Amino acid sequence: MGRDERDDMFTELIYNGMQDYWERFQQPYIVNKETANMDTQHILQSIDQLLSLNGWVGHLCPTLTRPFGQHKRHNAYEDILREDHLYYIAIVIHSADHFLVDQLAVIVQMAKRIGTNNLFVSMLDYDSTDSTETLLDLSEAVLTLLGVPFRIRRLPGMTEDPQAAYYPLEEAYTRNLVLEPLHELHKRRQIAFSRVVWLKGFTCPDDILETIKISYVNEAAMVCGMDWAEHNGFFIFSDRWRTRDIEGDQFRQSKSSNDKPEGVPPRDKQGALRYSQHLPFQVFCCESGTHVVDPAQSYYKGVKYRAGTDYQNVTKGDGVKVREPDAACLDSSQAWFCRDLWVQSAWEGMKEVDSSGSSGSGVRRREVKEVARLDGWTALWKGKRQAPAEEAATESEADLDKKQVGRDAVKVQVGNEEEEVSDDAADSRKGAAKEDSDANAGSDYDAMPEDDTTHADLPPPPPEDTDQKVSRPNSVYRPARILVNPRCPTTYAGVSHTKLARDLFGEGEDDESEGGERYVLEDWEGAPEYFICQEQRQTGGRKATKTQRRLGFSIHDELEMMKDLAQTVL
Repeated sequence: MGRDERDDMFTELIYNGMQDYWERFQQPYIVNKETANMDTQHILQSIDQLLSLNGWVGHLCPTLTRPFGQHKRHNAYEDILREDHLYYIAIVIHSADHFLVDQLAVIVQMAKRIGTNNLFVSMLDYDSTDSTETLLDLSEAVLTLLGVPFRIRRLPGMTEDPQAAYYPLEEAYTRNLVLEPLHELHKRRQIAFSRVVWLKGFTCPDDILETIKISYVNEAAMVCGMDWAEHNGFFIFSDRWRTRDIEGDQFRQSKSSNDKPEGVPPRDKQGALRYSQHLPFQVFCCESGTHVVDPAQSYYKGVKYRAGTDYQNVTKGDGVKVREPDAACLDSSQAWFCRDLWVQSAWEGMKEVDSSGSSGSGVRRREVKEVARLDGWTALWKGKRQAPAEEAATESEADLDKKQVGRDAVKVQVGNEEEEVSDDAADSRKGAAKEDSDANAGSDYDAMPEDDTTHADLPPPPPEDTDQKVSRPNSVYRPARILVNPRCPTTYAGVSHTKLARDLFGEGEDDESEGGERYVLEDWEGAPEYFICQEQRQTGGRKATKTQRRLGFSIHDELEMMKDLAQTVL
């Protein structure tokens, strides 16, 4: 869809080449119907050979080291392959010809394992200016010959002026368009897909299958891989704009070869422990590279990608818009999607409780800590914070790190997690003394501010009369099952996937005797009461300046808004 069919200077040349190939190499060998399939098989074999040897995707992936004997067990994924599920592969492409052929190779390899009838591929080319258009024509030919159903669509940019483009809105717009066939097939043909695979960057086929398996055994709403970029001779976790650990904190300065517990991407204690063991761990939000989504818990429930609307268009020349300290976070569409998953899961849990008449879903272990932390925040606001919002807008990231020390001190008083808190506080003190050395690398290029200006405000002050408003903590609601699979790395052009695998997993193999059981996460945390909001307040495309602040997140308030909206509609 959206292809430009007009003739160009190469049209006649291409047509003549096709006719010559047909007349000299195909037609003479097709004697009758019985021999026609031999020609098709020859083409398919050529395609498979071409794509298997391109880059490292099909050729090097089986040789890369993985924990728990992943590549030694040839039947590791037979259980999910026998289920005959349908999988929807979604790809948004923007001037990405440097890895599109490798992604096509991954699709071919998955089709060989899963079956061509069990895949649907949806590709969207959004305003590409490189050779992506030509490669998509190649993709169309390959998918047609393989018999894989697909839709390929091309779109121009939402605006011709890059300064007028609001990147989160573009994200939401393109992702929802990629999912159009998913909803159309479900609504008109009652075809339900088991999982949606968002293919990004370079990812090995077995890693995707393992992520799908983790999604099944945990009944997870979303499972993400890990996004790595090469920077100054080492690898860093790069997709920090869209990823938050289960405590709502960012993944900061995380190297693939770092063995220190405080240096791993997740900063929460349980997540850091499971990451060091190469096990899936729970997070508040993720996207980091290739990820798998359960549409039954999201898209089929009406959850869509969206973006904030309170941003400022810098092309109009208006003054800086003053926003309230507790204004909604203008972050990525994926971050909105994660928060919607948490609210949707809580909503479904409440409906089940109402229908069954049983008690609530149970109070999880964070409840006492979070309620006590709220009291600590109240003390901070009354005793230390009297400056207006305009002052907060001029604070630096170093100020945020200094305040983080104070926040962690509150955790020491009420959370009784002195070891974890002291690690975070020490890391914050180090970060206050120097700039983030891995900023603007990999996919984080669009996630960090171009200068040192950040919004590092405290959460909004609590109401004066707290007895007048009852708000349940997030921990009492059913949690959204969002996981990160650290054994599914995603990389970019020029990155040595082999060296990254050695950094992450070493040269040997872990004990595989308990590998299957370790997939399952038995203890699920509730959502954090606060999270680090990294937002784009103004238009300006991918490179627009980002700011950050700590912002509250209340599932109770979100559910109340949903109830009010439903009553208004009725």
